[in-house]
Amino acid sequence: MKVMKFGGGCLKDADGLGRVVDLIRAEKQPPCVVVSAVAGVTDLLLRGLADVHRTKNAVGRTVACCRDVHLKLLEQTVADDCSRPEAAHALNVEIDKVERILTGITLTGEATVAVRNLVLSFGERLAARLVSAALRAGGVQARHFDADAIGLLTDDNLDNATADLKAFRKNIGRKASVFRRDCVVHVITGFFGVTTRGRISLFGRNGSDYSAAVVARAIGADELEIWKDVDGFMTADPKTIPQARKIDRLSYYEAAELSYFGAKILHPRTLEPLEGMKIAVRIKSLLDPSGPGTEICSEGCENEDVVKSVTADDAIAVLRIHGPGVGYKPGVIGRIGRRLSDKGVNIHAIITAQTCINLLLDKKDARESYDALRGLDVGVMSRLDLEEDIMLIAVVGDGLLNRKGVAARIFSSVSRAGINVKMISTGASEAASYFIVRDSDGDKAIKALHREFFETSR
Repeated sequence: MKVMKFGGGCLKDADGLGRVVDLIRAEKQPPCVVVSAVAGVTDLLLRGLADVHRTKNAVGRTVACCRDVHLKLLEQTVADDCSRPEAAHALNVEIDKVERILTGITLTGEATVAVRNLVLSFGERLAARLVSAALRAGGVQARHFDADAIGLLTDDNLDNATADLKAFRKNIGRKASVFRRDCVVHVITGFFGVTTRGRISLFGRNGSDYSAAVVARAIGADELEIWKDVDGFMTADPKTIPQARKIDRLSYYEAAELSYFGAKILHPRTLEPLEGMKIAVRIKSLLDPSGPGTEICSEGCENEDVVKSVTADDAIAVLRIHGPGVGYKPGVIGRIGRRLSDKGVNIHAIITAQTCINLLLDKKDARESYDALRGLDVGVMSRLDLEEDIMLIAVVGDGLLNRKGVAARIFSSVSRAGINVKMISTGASEAASYFIVRDSDGDKAIKALHREFFETSR
């Protein structure tokens, strides 16, 4: 059985939605479909949540815009017969729920994380109903399922949830046999799950990729196709390197590292649920459906061209903790980690020396982390420095650390471009090496590396 995941960019207009219907209809066996919110709808709901306390009529504007987006798409893709009123009613029921929740927030003056997540989940709920209606109008039997209704349980981390794979497999077990047996396309909401206490939890932006992988594992799928409005993974970001090439094959590890280090193609945790399952994964483009896309294979993809891609992330910062013996004294790093963990801060990397500890953090967490550590008494901390005007550059490829000369080529090419490297880390993964440069040098570093590994005959 195949799982097909469609991103919001695929659903942004009637043409895209029509292509989605055509692709699903062309399948020999009915696939299981996972959908993201229609492009722009999650941002619309986020703005609505932010504006309800600040702006008059924010609820009305948000609801009207949400209704307009979905009902227009419905009108353009579903013929004016008995099926359209039924589909419009299903959409309006969900949008009315959004209106009631937002109105309640204006009355209480606050929105808990759980309530905010509930509001945001309606982007996917609406998309699932819209896609199901479009499929039925196109002659394909289809039903929609909300993730919380089919028992996609998660831990209690409401903003960066992890699916309980065993529990979900058990919950969906009876339905899984139905999925395989009947001739109906099952359209499932991505992006969110539910805790055992009934609170909506989110998998983060692009989290529908992760949802699709969780569903694929739970139903024992043979294949997972992730459909985007881009061609697949590239040797670099085409916005920086117009001549970047599509990558035909990546290993699970390479795709995971590229996603982690800034490539926006996949949610960074998409491949976690598939570990050990040997489920074929392919990134496909809605604009080139007959193209091969990028295959992500469970087996290693090491070859002569060990470097597969270079990527960059400017949403990071470095927090430096200075002090005599700060990197040597037992317990210092543990106390720092606990303090930041209590604040919900994720530390991407720690690099230590005798007199300095360097923490690599998300830029959005940098100021809060700085303030949290200023009051920490570890006895040997003399000062804190925060550096935000930086960019992380990552070079990704299986066998990178075992291939002689690759590191020399990386840093020689950067040096020839006149770029100073501020921090280096290798060894944490066999498929990635990364370093830090000034933000203003980031694009220049990417161009130098791409020229070295992909544009020069050797």
